[in-house]
Amino acid sequence: MSQYVKDLMAEVKAKNPAEPEFHQAVQEVAESLALVLDRHPEYRAAKILERIIEPERIITFRVPWVDDQGEVHVNRGFRIEMNSAIGPYKGGLRFHPSVNQGILKFLAFEQVFKNSLTTLPMGGGKGGSDFDPKGKSDLKIMRFCQAFMSELFRHIGPDTDVPAGDIGVGGREIGYLFGQYKKLRNEFTGVLTGKGLNWGGSLIRPEATGYGAVYFAAEMLATKKQTLEGKVCLVSGSGNVAQYTVEKINQLGGKAVTLSDSNGYIYDEAGIDNDKLAFVMELKNVRRGRIKEYAEKYKSAVYTELNQNMEYNPLWNHKAQCAFPSATQNEINAKDAQNLVKNGVYVVSEGANMPTTIDGVKVFLDSKILYGPGKAANAGGVATSGLEMSQNSMRLPWTREEVDNRLHMIMKSIHKTCVDIADRFGTPGNYVNGANIGGFLKVADAMIDQGVV
Repeated sequence: MSQYVKDLMAEVKAKNPAEPEFHQAVQEVAESLALVLDRHPEYRAAKILERIIEPERIITFRVPWVDDQGEVHVNRGFRIEMNSAIGPYKGGLRFHPSVNQGILKFLAFEQVFKNSLTTLPMGGGKGGSDFDPKGKSDLKIMRFCQAFMSELFRHIGPDTDVPAGDIGVGGREIGYLFGQYKKLRNEFTGVLTGKGLNWGGSLIRPEATGYGAVYFAAEMLATKKQTLEGKVCLVSGSGNVAQYTVEKINQLGGKAVTLSDSNGYIYDEAGIDNDKLAFVMELKNVRRGRIKEYAEKYKSAVYTELNQNMEYNPLWNHKAQCAFPSATQNEINAKDAQNLVKNGVYVVSEGANMPTTIDGVKVFLDSKILYGPGKAANAGGVATSGLEMSQNSMRLPWTREEVDNRLHMIMKSIHKTCVDIADRFGTPGNYVNGANIGGFLKVADAMIDQGVV
């Protein structure tokens, strides 16, 4: 680590105590950017990285709401407006008990670089609440969403800040949020993405993050003159990203054998085919059940309960060639990464945000496997959100094929940027450096052009 990065990290930790995820995200980017800052002293003189690290604005607010029984609850709401150098703030809303300012700052920081890589004019932001939608009735969720939007609506808009969904915020929540925004503003604008198809949403948006991660893996494999055909794939999570990752793996001839939720995971050696995937979608999206029901229905599957005391996750300890971490941050530690490499995995494409710890990333890079970091590999979701914004602005819907083709081309473009930039800065094959530097340069140049603001 260079002295500049050491000094920077010491300052970040002093200014932002008790935010380990944010420290981790900044350190990973800063280590890559040491290569750039040595060649371009103008970025260091203008304090570009220091300015990107500091959010342009942090909004926190209380969210009081009343449940079905008349009981009052109080949650905390956030919106981190990180950087708007290349466009309006863009990034998801997360509803989960683990949500706090540090986690949202890490997500917003990552989003700045991810959005830059998409080639679309979008800045970076993130938001959410410590509200837990799991197991709650539609009425409770509607009341919470309306209370949440009753404050957030003051700070967002189609040319200012355009939120989307994230963990705990799917089509149902986006609908309730949009309805309240429309009522309060008395206008119908493309202020949220992930909307229903009948009222401004885009085809392929639900599928985009999962599809994009698989497209990115296919691009990485193509550099070795290989395809996904016949590859065994480990997938974590069982929500939106994981579901459509499995769907696209099936379409490209691969075989997904795992899915998980917060209670445990299933391993189905026979493969999760389209019929089994349809069961998972109904289980998770409609009945909102637990993944263990999969093993109760399909005898080819084995369910393993999550053991928090284990130093590794057994999901990542199966023979395979590809891995798609699609659940949450830091789900792959150094031991998990070693297990993946030991079991023959040589392609890792991250569907989740920062699912691998710094030590785990080091294992992947040292092993010289094809490792696509989240800010590149899972950028398909926000890219298609950007396409939804374009359709809203034109008041025109595009066909499924057109959106999918545009998504595929964006993922190809992101992959090419990562490869070209990694080569240019003397670290060929290092997608981490390629993604971090590629995302940074566009934002940095825009900030230089716009002055100290």
